[in-house]
Amino acid sequence: MRAAAMQPACPAEGGWLPNSDRVAECIHPADSSAVEESFPAIAPQLIVIGFMGGRVKGDNFIHKEAQLAKELQEAYPLKVDAAVFANHNAQDALKFVLRLLDSNQNGRLSADEKSSARIVIYGHSWGASEAIAFARQLNALGIPVLLTIQVDSIQKLNEDDTDIPPNVREAINFYQVEGLLHGRTQIEAMDPKKTTILGNFESSYKINPVSCTNYPWMARVFMKQHIEIENDPSVWGKIAALIQAKLN
Repeated sequence: MRAAAMQPACPAEGGWLPNSDRVAECIHPADSSAVEESFPAIAPQLIVIGFMGGRVKGDNFIHKEAQLAKELQEAYPLKVDAAVFANHNAQDALKFVLRLLDSNQNGRLSADEKSSARIVIYGHSWGASEAIAFARQLNALGIPVLLTIQVDSIQKLNEDDTDIPPNVREAINFYQVEGLLHGRTQIEAMDPKKTTILGNFESSYKINPVSCTNYPWMARVFMKQHIEIENDPSVWGKIAALIQAKLN
């Protein structure tokens, strides 16, 4: 699902997508000077790729993954190309990214087109695992990634959601451990000289539960905390702020 481009619009007052001047109040990314040295003075559009958890389709707007892409596209239509995919549709995501990077539309990427890539990848549950697998695909193609974001990452079969590949400049992990289904508690850089781990941040919902009324009853009963973090406005506000920081 690609979020449809619209006229510039600020998020509604009280919405969960924070304004750019509040980015500094959230988690601070690593020093951006190294990033600036690697990219052109006029940066190309930011490509934001999201992966849904479970067997959820990319156009299911009950889920924050889909909502985030839509919010970003509406707020920054001239700066962002955002799309969300089911976690089993990574090849569609790859085609989407390669088409956007192919600036001269000649069907192949030059070294300059690859190095100019500005990509953020995020996901929840299986989608978080797929986010790292996708970053690894891009690494094999020599395409850099600015940031990966994992939310309660559940490792898929034959994937590794712990070790962040060296083409990723920054990575962050949000998780909870209270539920029967809970995410990866720690991620690590395969090459710490190339990748900065911004942190592994735990959330708890014992005292302050998050409403998940739009979800099926089975999910609310058996995956309560796992979907609470997926709906946590605090977590997704930080994620939005981190992505907004990459627009500057």
